[in-house]
Amino acid sequence: MPGFLVKRALTLLATLLATSVIVFLVLEILPGDPALLLLGTDATDEQLVALRSQLGLDRPAHIRYLAWIGGLLHGDFGISYAYKTPVWPLIAERLWLTYPLALNAMTLTVLLALSLGLFAAQRHNRLGDVLIMALSQIGISIPSFWFGILLILLFAVHLGWFAAGGFPGWADPAAGFKALVLPSLSLAVVQAAILARITRSSVLEVLREDFVRTARAKGLSSGAVLRRHVLRNALIPVITVIGLQFGGLLAGAIVVEQVFSLPGLGRLVFQAIANRDIEVVKAAVILLAFTVVMVNFIVDLLYAVIDPRLQARDV
Repeated sequence: MPGFLVKRALTLLATLLATSVIVFLVLEILPGDPALLLLGTDATDEQLVALRSQLGLDRPAHIRYLAWIGGLLHGDFGISYAYKTPVWPLIAERLWLTYPLALNAMTLTVLLALSLGLFAAQRHNRLGDVLIMALSQIGISIPSFWFGILLILLFAVHLGWFAAGGFPGWADPAAGFKALVLPSLSLAVVQAAILARITRSSVLEVLREDFVRTARAKGLSSGAVLRRHVLRNALIPVITVIGLQFGGLLAGAIVVEQVFSLPGLGRLVFQAIANRDIEVVKAAVILLAFTVVMVNFIVDLLYAVIDPRLQARDV
């Protein structure tokens, strides 16, 4: 296990380093001058030069990259060009909405997908299986933001059960979670449709194995076979997809936040891009990348727990 962990940790660090380089280079080649956007078109050349020097934009790109990485290692995310304040507090207050939204959506995704996938696999080629596969195909075809609009029209406009948008904060946790129900559902349905099909395929593949037939020949009930022999062996591809989907949920949350007028990280990133506030964009993207990489690191650890043979292969 120690060798397995070291190898995965080194992969994590290499991925983050490569991500930081890509993020920095992409933002470097984007058009627009932050100094010009901040001062306006009436600014003189002297004012623009002075502001670029103040923001450090007149230094070579590799020097600015190293300074940025050095700051990240010390917990310094830089200063926002637009807000003139440290970047981390701006991001931190919005993470309290974006992360719960993604986690709620992921929880709904897993609960829906595993339930429907197992149900369909147990009723292979029967009505329940055909119906779930048809619904999942429809779910895959629906964009999250469009489904979110439908949820607003139904549950907010017509039924009045939820607010159409906005977020009341966490002073009242019940009200806060209620405000995230529709956004979470709009994110979860599409991902659950994909994961349900993966779950069904994985369970069906395991059900055809010889050891499952042996377990049934010994007199074990279908439920016992499913719990003791099928689920654990079917979880590897399911967990793989869950790890990949979390990154998709974070990306989808940024768009869904706009649909539901949620003051999360998505709105901050959109505003930062419009204002050419590079420090905020870099910090937000690298933080999301770190989150996705950590989730996949946890997935790798779960692989080793579910199937210890994987440790021996990778060490």
